[in-house]
Amino acid sequence: MFFPENMENKTAVIIGAGIGGIATSVFLARAGYSVKVYEKNPFPGGRCSQMIRDGHRFDMGATIYLMPSVYKSVFEAMGLKVEDCFEALPLKTIYTVYFGDGTAIPFSTHADIMQPQLEKTEPGSYKKAQQYVATGYGLFKMAMDKLLGRNFERLFDFVTPGNALLLLKLKTYMRHVDYVRKFFRHPHLRKAFTFQNIYVGQDPYRAPALFTMLPAAELTEGSLCPAGGMYRITETLISAAEKLGVQFFYGKPVVRIIVNGNKAEGIVLHDGESIKTDIVIANADLPYVYRELLPDKKVSAKIDKLKYSCSAVVMHWGLDKAYPQLGHHSVFLSTSYRKNLRRIFRGKSLADNPSFYVHAPSRTDPSAAPAGGDTLSVIIPSGHVDLRKPQNWSGLQHKARIAVLNRLKKLGLTDIEEHIKFEFTYLPGDWKSTFNLSRGATFGSLAHSIFQMGYFRPQNRHRRYRNLYFAGGSTHPGNGIPLVLLSAQLTTERILKENPNRQQ
Repeated sequence: MFFPENMENKTAVIIGAGIGGIATSVFLARAGYSVKVYEKNPFPGGRCSQMIRDGHRFDMGATIYLMPSVYKSVFEAMGLKVEDCFEALPLKTIYTVYFGDGTAIPFSTHADIMQPQLEKTEPGSYKKAQQYVATGYGLFKMAMDKLLGRNFERLFDFVTPGNALLLLKLKTYMRHVDYVRKFFRHPHLRKAFTFQNIYVGQDPYRAPALFTMLPAAELTEGSLCPAGGMYRITETLISAAEKLGVQFFYGKPVVRIIVNGNKAEGIVLHDGESIKTDIVIANADLPYVYRELLPDKKVSAKIDKLKYSCSAVVMHWGLDKAYPQLGHHSVFLSTSYRKNLRRIFRGKSLADNPSFYVHAPSRTDPSAAPAGGDTLSVIIPSGHVDLRKPQNWSGLQHKARIAVLNRLKKLGLTDIEEHIKFEFTYLPGDWKSTFNLSRGATFGSLAHSIFQMGYFRPQNRHRRYRNLYFAGGSTHPGNGIPLVLLSAQLTTERILKENPNRQQ
């Protein structure tokens, strides 16, 4: 990234110290901006924060280090080398997918781990899987180069004959579940190679085949575990930012963006203090910013009508016994898989017998739990908060907890409940209140669909207030830490392009 000279007197205020906000602060500070970041919570990281209790360390949001090539690229653009910032521990088995009939399929970049079970499930399927992954990784690279890794500032940057052909090549016209049928007959394999849509809050039965790139990227680039947890990414970026002079202010909610004419002049904090600045970057949830911090009620109403991603019920357990039956990442798919998804995406609720994922970080990083103990996080995808379909989330969580424990007992964790020393839970409403996530949509408020990508996703600069920018999951390019890091880079590129080296 090109950094202009002589920008010492320019100031930037960032609302929110999530990954997107912190990374943007690094980029801007390197360009000579004086940067201040205001965060509502007493801690940084947003959904890449952590909780430590009695020696148990929990990642509070993201738990999977995917697409290491994107991390490497964005970190290098910030003048950092990932390998110098933190130790990334490789996972030989990325995760194991468990089915209701007792079948388990390990996902791995190592053929000797993955091939036997695929062939046992469906003879000839390993070769098909290789074809599926090769095609999907091609889509990943094409999407990064042509769709996700560049700005679309005008409609006709996006709507071109070339991009129309690109969208066909990216298989945006076909559903993921229809595409996977071209490769596998067995329902277990079809589910195992499409459930990853949940990573970005999508329904696998409605998501475009473009998102074949998710399992393909996993099985091509592998998955890593930062020693110290995903929060090490946050700590690394905070350290880099502070070395560049960035100032962070915690426990400082922003209640309003000051606007005048076509310009954002600054922000107002909850205590009434006003902060004037040349540039405002909102890393807070984009729909929240339009709804609560700006006077654009018509625009906010329009954004409110967009499609939103799902939420999650998360249970964090500190245990006084270790359970080696569980790997670092374990995915349990329900026997009522499709019914589960309907309850999530149509009913905006949670099934009594849900699919879920278990994160056991001490398998790879022993520092995540005390000796002889275990640290487990159970993530259950759920509907987001919908006032038209109110739910008894506490009651739903109680039923789901029973189902989870029963499923784990079938794996041999027969006494797990009596060894839970403590637990704390996040419900959809908690995501909404803690992180200002609209509708408690844990995976990033706005969903991915063909009409919510590229130029059609909310822009990373406000249409009217031309010095107000956005970084994070609900602007271009989208959800998930790799894309949020990329968002910070793209937003900064636009800021530097539109604000050349002149004093304001």
